[in-house]
Amino acid sequence: MIYIGVDVGKKGGYAIIDDDLVIAYPYDDKEFVEFMNSICDRKAVACIEQVGAMPGQGVTSMFNFGKSAGFIEGVLQALEIRYQLVRPQVWKKEFGLNGNKQKSIEVCRKLFPDVSLLPTSRCKKSHDGMAEALLMAEYARRRM
Repeated sequence: MIYIGVDVGKKGGYAIIDDDLVIAYPYDDKEFVEFMNSICDRKAVACIEQVGAMPGQGVTSMFNFGKSAGFIEGVLQALEIRYQLVRPQVWKKEFGLNGNKQKSIEVCRKLFPDVSLLPTSRCKKSHDGMAEALLMAEYARRRM
């Protein structure tokens, strides 16, 4: 069974937990589609963060955010990969988290010390979207 986590957003990420593979990626439409296509013949389940409007966000940014979420759902539906939308409060509670992105990175490092959270080899700062995607994949492994 493959467990997938997807953190939707401009700085989002996606992650996979499989028997012999635990990896996280920064989100990119093309790479996401290619990777999901490469695993669609295997049994998989995805946890996608259920997104909504946040105070202070503009109309255009919210439209783009929703468009991205719809794209991800459409890819999974087209490839017949089962998924569930999970509110941030629900999956974060599993790990004792709140809205603090740095805390998400710290918890992810404790659970997956061997997984790189750097989006590229040149980066020095961990990517919180990759960390949260990996935590959502772990949530899927535990709860789905």
